[in-house]
Amino acid sequence: MKEASMRSALALLLSLAAAPSLAHHGVAGVGAAALEGPGAPVESATSAVLPEGATLLAVKIDHAKFARDRLAPPEVEGDYARFTMLGIGHGFTPWLSGYFFLPHNLKADESGGFKTRGFADLSMLGQIGLRHDGKAFSLVPKNESLDELEDWHFTFFGGLTLPTGRPNTRLPDGSIDPGMSTGFGKPSYTLGLTATKMVSDKLTFNAEASTLWFKTYRYHTEHTNGTDFATRFGREVRLNGGLAYRIHTNPEKKLRADLSLELQYLQLGRDVVDGVGEQGTGGRMLYAVPGVRVYWDKLSLAMGVKKAIWKGLNELSTQQGAEGLEKYRLLLAASLLF
Repeated sequence: MKEASMRSALALLLSLAAAPSLAHHGVAGVGAAALEGPGAPVESATSAVLPEGATLLAVKIDHAKFARDRLAPPEVEGDYARFTMLGIGHGFTPWLSGYFFLPHNLKADESGGFKTRGFADLSMLGQIGLRHDGKAFSLVPKNESLDELEDWHFTFFGGLTLPTGRPNTRLPDGSIDPGMSTGFGKPSYTLGLTATKMVSDKLTFNAEASTLWFKTYRYHTEHTNGTDFATRFGREVRLNGGLAYRIHTNPEKKLRADLSLELQYLQLGRDVVDGVGEQGTGGRMLYAVPGVRVYWDKLSLAMGVKKAIWKGLNELSTQQGAEGLEKYRLLLAASLLF
């Protein structure tokens, strides 16, 4: 499985960081704002921040099943990958939230092949929330009316990973494939922004733009040839847009259900090995993500299916299991605010 599968873990971090953070709609409370405020997509980051003093516990699973029988033996194809993210967040002010995340990765080559699993790099992220009332920008206040929730809301976020995983996982022959490892070896960084607007009392528009970049890491000496090598994963650029539509509310049971549809554009830079761009890496793709999200009191549950509807991958015939080559990705998420 090529290196690009490794990047999915950090992409997952971005979605988990913001999507369940429904400070003013669904997870946060029991009032009218919770049942009638803005909706949220399943995967893309949103413009919600955590209420001051509140803590969020969250878990998300991203199961990717890759297309098979594309490459002739002895080339090895990726079979599936499962990225599980455990997260905790806290609202330090009404407009500032912080998060820590612990990922666990499972990556498997074609059936009967090699598997790696383990905890990956610890991640942290900060998020600042803004509101625009049609006249000026302001930091998100402690309390917002339903009319204020209908204003444009924005967030800026930034984060990094800490090299706590294992970057030098060896294959059975003693070689190292960075894409099968559970760590980047050095910190990686992300910056992004979101915009959210209630189009009507039931329909919410959401947009996200973010970038993710990596540092060069020199891996240990390979047992197969006695040499080492340095890799820098290609930069990511993500542009996402989505709609969430509220289909059901039950104030007595504090219950709400939304349907959502997202379009996600992803541009992957080419990986660089020992200063040279690596063939069979990088490209562009567009995903569609239909999903459903259910809120019950302070609990949020979400499910979606992600599938590439267009792709322009570099050297497509040599890519071995990465973004754009999935049969599907199944997304499951749950969060609890207290």
